[in-house]
Amino acid sequence: MPLTIDLARTAPRDVAAVGVPVASDGPVPRALGLSRARLVELGFEGKVAQTLVLPTATGPTMIAVGVGSKRERTPAAFRNAAAALARAVGKRASLATSLADVDGAGRAGAQAVVEGLVLASYRFTAHKSERAQSGLSRVVLTVGANHEAAVRSGVQRGQVTADAVVLARDLANTPPAYLTASDMADRAEEIAGRCGLDVEVFGIEELERMGCGGMLGVNQGSVEPPRLVKLVYTPRNPSGHVALVGKGVMYDSGGLSLKPSDGMHVMMKMDMSGAAAVLATMSTLKALRCRTKVTAFLCCTDNLPSGSAYKLGDVLTFRNKKTAEIHNTDAEGRLVLADGLSLAVEDAPDAIIDIATLTGAVMSALGTRIAGVLGNDQTWVDRVRDAGARADELLWQLPLHREYRKLLDSNVADMKNVGGPYGGTITAALFLSEFVGSVPWAHLDIAGTMNSDSDDGWLSRGATAFGTRTLIEAVTGFTPL
Repeated sequence: MPLTIDLARTAPRDVAAVGVPVASDGPVPRALGLSRARLVELGFEGKVAQTLVLPTATGPTMIAVGVGSKRERTPAAFRNAAAALARAVGKRASLATSLADVDGAGRAGAQAVVEGLVLASYRFTAHKSERAQSGLSRVVLTVGANHEAAVRSGVQRGQVTADAVVLARDLANTPPAYLTASDMADRAEEIAGRCGLDVEVFGIEELERMGCGGMLGVNQGSVEPPRLVKLVYTPRNPSGHVALVGKGVMYDSGGLSLKPSDGMHVMMKMDMSGAAAVLATMSTLKALRCRTKVTAFLCCTDNLPSGSAYKLGDVLTFRNKKTAEIHNTDAEGRLVLADGLSLAVEDAPDAIIDIATLTGAVMSALGTRIAGVLGNDQTWVDRVRDAGARADELLWQLPLHREYRKLLDSNVADMKNVGGPYGGTITAALFLSEFVGSVPWAHLDIAGTMNSDSDDGWLSRGATAFGTRTLIEAVTGFTPL
């Protein structure tokens, strides 16, 4: 059930719970009816995202939620506090809280509060025979007259952004039999119609005429046809032009380089998380009144083994006429992105971002909470990193070390599609750099961050839609380099 969020001066009498923000210093709100000493006895110190549930004999349950000291109140802190509050509500259906009205929140804090509430409440239940009992479905944010305009603006942006993340999570969590490349294209067309986007969908025949050998090669082993989707958002008098390219491998078995049958294999339905993040981002631009023209390419196909699958030793020719010798069919994401990036360059954007669950190496380097970012233009990479910081999606820059390019050398083609056992995230990015020319480009490798094993902060168990909010921040705040 969607979470509805309203604003009011005071908490309605019929809510099931009231969330009371408590700082780590200063007076305790009277509404709790407890002194600070008593709260400390109960283990509550007002630290960011601490919660304490206080049932009452009559009226709504009171929930103390920590907001720390004033210097700690960043948007990330408000997001995490709101997420903790949403989980503390449990199965109660309604909540009122003044969390977005706390000193230091402002527009960005209010946006973060909404994101935390929505994203922590997220559950994917489409294929459960018995749905979980209904939980939080209504939130009333209480706010004073002095802060109302800023909070209302932040709430609007927070709702649009959070809804986009929910869309991307739903797509990535959907089992592969229920979301093929054709299904993804259908969803993109439906979203384009609602959100003021131009859309083109390219199938096998079009991809053959276009020379998109990467898309076609990866798709050879599948009975499901590929789809390359182009989406364009064009505002009046655009302030710049950014291209987004998303890896949409709907299910990645590894092809003939078959993956082991373990837990990671199950999660390969999420190998289209990059395309999901791009599609979700495009869905927000009209509502957020983005002033940047944004062109997006979703590169969607399965990677499966069969008698017709592409083989080790094959040579593929991409849209920009470069060729690659296949040394590992499980290094397929870079092959589909090569065609998407080539097409993006042809539209002459000011900058490009690609996003992909590309390498296991990035997980070895950065774990499951930090994505890798590499690029050919430091100013643009820095802007993308700043966008990630604002979204609380952590990005760490890895070097695009040009000396490693020789690891991709091939005897029979322009390059191999893998560069050996070491530095895999870097060599994968070097491969992609062959298709962006001189256009400022940033590559996000989200393989480690695509999934969460548990509920934690704004993350809910399952697909995270990591990168969606970073992309929204990057394109809506874009100015020419």
